[in-house]
Amino acid sequence: MQIEILYEDEYLVVVNKPNNLLVHASYYARNIKDPSLIARLKTSIDTKLYPVHRLDYKTSGVIILAKSSVIASAIQKQFETNSIKKRYFALVRGYANETGVVDTPVKNPETGVYKDAKTSYNSLLYTEVDIPVEPYPKSRYTWVELFPHTGRMHQLRKHMNKISHPIIGDHKYGNRHHNKMFADELGFENMFLHAADIAFTHPVSKTELKIVADLPEFWMDAFYAIDIPLLNFTAISNNNQNHSGE
Repeated sequence: MQIEILYEDEYLVVVNKPNNLLVHASYYARNIKDPSLIARLKTSIDTKLYPVHRLDYKTSGVIILAKSSVIASAIQKQFETNSIKKRYFALVRGYANETGVVDTPVKNPETGVYKDAKTSYNSLLYTEVDIPVEPYPKSRYTWVELFPHTGRMHQLRKHMNKISHPIIGDHKYGNRHHNKMFADELGFENMFLHAADIAFTHPVSKTELKIVADLPEFWMDAFYAIDIPLLNFTAISNNNQNHSGE
């Protein structure tokens, strides 16, 4: 598995993490034996890497890794002050409102503690598919962009489930009927959640960076299968350039 490097200098590296890949080995995912993102990057980056934030195993997209604990701490402080901006794409069940905000507290599955959480979203495209999904004769989907204003574990997945628009391919918080249809009828088993871009201040140069991660190829195949126009898909997903501000 080749890892796409989106940005690298002597202080940090930003990569496009594939679906179904751990960022680093974890006790809570000890049943997953495949090499982690950190382990795979060791073959090309000869230095210790420190994850600055997390992406779920099934989530793809942009993630920052620091080359020292000092740089990691500096970037984490930007997360703590909400000065880092992140955008995700997701494919969800049903027709979501054009815009919305979800601010339901989220329970940490490791600690059991509820914390305030906030997500805003915009609906980009809608489609109806002539395939029945219980209990409806047809199925409807929305391509949304999600903006997390807090960073709770599984926040986006839980928040979209909370408003009855769970993410397709999410077997923990999603809808099993729609997940089964995508797997059995269309051949797509991955989760449709992607960290599309991240904007932050370089901790040393103080340059404003915005890094964009292209969507996995299976998204294009899926959008074709459910009749979302690929022209619109390309225009929306590529509306920003990598490394702006450099």
